[in-house]
Amino acid sequence: MGSVDRVYVARLARMLVLGPLGESFGRVRDVVISISIVRRQPRVLGLVVDLATRRSIFIPILRVSAIEPNAVTLNTGNVSLRHFGQRPGEVLAIGQVLDTPVQVNDPGLPELAGLDVMITDLAIEQSRTRDWLVTRVAVRAQRRLGRRGPVHVVDWHSVQGLTPSSLAMPDQAVAQLLSQFEGRRAVDVADAIRGLPPKRRNEVFKALNDEWLADILQELPESEQADVLSQLGTKRAADVLEEMDPDDAADLLGMMNPTDAEMLLTQMDPGESAPLRRLLTYSPDTAGGLMTSDPVVLTADTTVAEALARIRNPDLTTALSSLVFVTRPPTATPTGRYLGCVHLQRLLREPPGDLIGGIADSDLLTLAPETPLASVTRYFAAYNLVCGPVVDDENHLLGAVTVDDLLDHLLPHDWRADVQELDAVGRPDGTGESL
Repeated sequence: MGSVDRVYVARLARMLVLGPLGESFGRVRDVVISISIVRRQPRVLGLVVDLATRRSIFIPILRVSAIEPNAVTLNTGNVSLRHFGQRPGEVLAIGQVLDTPVQVNDPGLPELAGLDVMITDLAIEQSRTRDWLVTRVAVRAQRRLGRRGPVHVVDWHSVQGLTPSSLAMPDQAVAQLLSQFEGRRAVDVADAIRGLPPKRRNEVFKALNDEWLADILQELPESEQADVLSQLGTKRAADVLEEMDPDDAADLLGMMNPTDAEMLLTQMDPGESAPLRRLLTYSPDTAGGLMTSDPVVLTADTTVAEALARIRNPDLTTALSSLVFVTRPPTATPTGRYLGCVHLQRLLREPPGDLIGGIADSDLLTLAPETPLASVTRYFAAYNLVCGPVVDDENHLLGAVTVDDLLDHLLPHDWRADVQELDAVGRPDGTGESL
C-alpha cells in the first residue's frame, strides 16, 4: 500500500507507528508543528507517540519514511525514549490548533468573508526538500442557533489569525479535541490531557461533563486531582466528587486541607457525602481506608439470573463484578447481617432460577476495617482474590477492597505521574535511552 501524499492530522490520532521491520512502537498522540510570529508556512517538526508503557516520546518527522492509511512507518528502529516536552515555538496540532477561531480570505468562498470560523483539521504534505508543511486548513462556520455549517478546505495562505497569540487567547473551544477522546479509556484520555499546555488542559476539564471528568480525574495523580477541583469552583467540584468512586473521592478529600474538604462535603448531597465521611474515619493504610462503600450487595432471596444482571452493569469495575455479597436487609452499607459471598464463576454454573442464598460462600474469611495493608496483601494472595469483604464486629458489611485499590497503595505515591517527568526534557540526540 503506497504512502499518502496529503495527510489530515486529526486522522493520525491513535494511528499505529511501525519500525522498518514492521515492529510496533506505539500510537500517534499528536503532531508537533512550528507557528512563527511572522507569517510563514507552518512546518511539521515531528510526532508525539504513546508507547505501550504509557510514555510519550518525540519522533522527528525526518524519521518517518511513509504515512499510509493505517500506519506510520519509520525509517529507523533507533529512537529516543526520553519523555516529550514541548519547547517554545512548538505547537500541538491536535491539542492546540483544532477549534482555533480564524478568518478566511478566499475569493472562491465569499460566504466566509468577515466571519470567525473554527479550524477542524490541518492537512500536511511533504515538499521536494523532504520537509512536511501545513498546506491546507479545514474550517467550519458556526450557524445560528448553534448549528454547524459545512466544512470548507482552504489553502493555508487564505487563513488569517493562526498565530501564537491567537492560541494563547482564553476560552478556546474544545469540541474537535474532545471528539478525539471518544471511545477511549479514561486512563488514556487522562494521559493525553496531561500532555497539553496548562491553558488548554483547563479548557478541556471545564468542558467535560461531570461523569466523564470524574472518570478521568481518578486516573490522575492525587495532587493534580486537587488542582483540578480547585479550578472548578466549590459547587461543581462537589458534583464531580459525587460521580467519583467513593474510595477515590475519600482519598482525594483526605489529602486536602480539612477546611476545604469539609466545604466540599457540605455542598454534596447528604446521601453521597455520608459514605465518604465514614471512609475518612479510617486510616488510609487499613482495609477500611482502602475499601469502597459501594460493592454489589444483594439479599439471599435474589435469583442467580438477577445477580448476573446486576454485575453486567458496565459502570462496575472488573474486580467489583467478580464477587456478589449476600446480606440481610438493608443492602446499603453498612448492611444488615453479612451472610457470605458468591463468586462470578459460581453464578455462571448455577441454574438461573436458583436463589443465591443457597450457594453463598460463608467460609471465606473477612477483613476487619482496621486490618493493616500488609495483612490485606497476604489475604488476597492466600485466597487468590481480586475483591474481598470488609465486615465490622457486629457482622455488618462495610464495603469491599479490590485488587486495583490495593495496588494503588502498594505502588509509590506518585506512580500515576509519568516516570520520565523526572528526566530532563530531551529530543533524540544520540544520548539517553533508545529503542
